[in-house]
Amino acid sequence: MKNKFFFCFLILIFISGFVHLNGQGILLKKDVYVAQNETQENIITFGGNILVEGKVKDSIVSFGGTVTIKGEVNNLILGFGSEIYLESTAIVHGDIVCIGGTLHKNTGAIVEGDTVYFETSEEVWGILKQGLFGAFGISLAPFFLAIKLITISIWFLLAILLAAIFPRQISFASSQIRKTFWPIFGTGVLSIVIFTGLVIFSAVLSLVLIGIPILLSLIVIGIVIKVFSRVVLFCFFGDSLARAFNSKNPSLFLQVVLGFILVSIISLIPFIGSLFSFVLSIIGWGVIILTKFGTTENWFKRNA
Repeated sequence: MKNKFFFCFLILIFISGFVHLNGQGILLKKDVYVAQNETQENIITFGGNILVEGKVKDSIVSFGGTVTIKGEVNNLILGFGSEIYLESTAIVHGDIVCIGGTLHKNTGAIVEGDTVYFETSEEVWGILKQGLFGAFGISLAPFFLAIKLITISIWFLLAILLAAIFPRQISFASSQIRKTFWPIFGTGVLSIVIFTGLVIFSAVLSLVLIGIPILLSLIVIGIVIKVFSRVVLFCFFGDSLARAFNSKNPSLFLQVVLGFILVSIISLIPFIGSLFSFVLSIIGWGVIILTKFGTTENWFKRNA
């Protein structure tokens, strides 16, 4: 399973022009056109243009570029720095969220859900850059910004990949956070303490070579738990955000995307972002250990 995971990830990285995951109907490509009498499940683009004259069964997510709707969208339209155009024949049964872009709605266009519009002006962007990079100096700001963007991009690709491969496990583990938060939190604290102790112990044993395989195994386990748990948390926060906007039964894919955006924005805030990430690590370790990667309600619960 580990080899399958890394193999799929490499495919996503190197085949950047076009990726189609049939299980979730997720389409990644530069430009997307849905003609009349055609249907697409979900659409996501990075800097590309979307034109829908037919029907999108679920949702549209766009980073940059334009989104033009002449047909029908069943769920949410999310634009992040995008230009969204709703023609007079457009029908959107869900919500529209436009962050840092522009929204144009022609007369006759129908939006049955809520419309959330955050326009980021040059003044706001200047304040954001000053807050994020003021401590590093102007000369280092582009470097740290590039590193941050690369990290965020990798996390986003991992989130999409895991949501496509393990939808049931991620959804189940996410639902347990709200149901049994404090047991999960306590398990997370205990798990991190034990894991840290094992890493230190194996590092000491590495001085006599016998601990090197143990240390490498612990590192791999830690990375797997961190990645899987973070996607579960994306799903949890995305579901909570969708509920706040009264979105009806958002897809797992959309939950992960919304949660990813929310967590990424909070993580960019100095000091608060670091504390937030630490708390997320505790919750993530707890939910993964307690549910055994989303396969059981409580791994330690005794059967009656």
